[in-house]
Amino acid sequence: MTFVVATFYHFFDFPHFAELKQPLKAELTRLGIKGSLLLADEGVNATLSGTREAIDLFLTYLQVNVIKEKMEHKESFSDSQPFKRTKVRLKKETISLGEPVGTKRGEYIEPKDWNALIADPDTIILDTRNSYEVHLGTFKNAIDPKTQNFKQLPDFVRHTLSDAKHKKIATFCTGGIRCEKFTGWMLDQGFEHVYHLKGGILKYLEEIPEAQSRWHGECYVFDERVAVGHGLKASQSASMCRACGHALTPEDRSSPLYVENTACPYCEN
Repeated sequence: MTFVVATFYHFFDFPHFAELKQPLKAELTRLGIKGSLLLADEGVNATLSGTREAIDLFLTYLQVNVIKEKMEHKESFSDSQPFKRTKVRLKKETISLGEPVGTKRGEYIEPKDWNALIADPDTIILDTRNSYEVHLGTFKNAIDPKTQNFKQLPDFVRHTLSDAKHKKIATFCTGGIRCEKFTGWMLDQGFEHVYHLKGGILKYLEEIPEAQSRWHGECYVFDERVAVGHGLKASQSASMCRACGHALTPEDRSSPLYVENTACPYCEN
């Protein structure tokens, strides 16, 4: 069986989000969908997996009954169910930066236009993901902030890019939600030319042929597939440390510090 993996986020005014936790959980359970759905007063953020019919039914239900406006989502596929449970969680934010963000957002760049932007030597390319994600792949010449969580990113930018407020900053993340917030924060801090990859790495890997791609490696995803590559094909080489959750390459697993299901080079102490 082929499972559809739907990834989406949508910002909208959602003051009664807590009241819908149980109805949404019941609908997901009824349809046999697994994965994670986050609810906050600013919107929703989710990665869900199920049959083609189930995903289509739930997305229609969510859009018609909850969001009540057009919502975009991204799809990839898996030969097995990549999630073990169905989770609906209430959050203060769909993704937490730890600092206030206004309503401004950076300029969207479509995947087809991304290569031209990042090929410009005057463009600073910023990977807004955490180190365990960057470990598996990133864009050529991108800055790796070496963060452990999203809340560390503002301090990295303050200390590293404070003199670059007049330069072009191209940001990217897995599906787009982190950049949606972070480009807003950067504009609030006085950065003038801030861009982000629309649909994130996932959309880029879906639309841009490998021969034309400036992406190196694979893209970490938050499910049992661990990573996907061009065409959103599930990785055949990446795995995850069951002790600390760090993504692992074949080289990592060949380390004497790697013990299956117990430790890896990133958590052996």
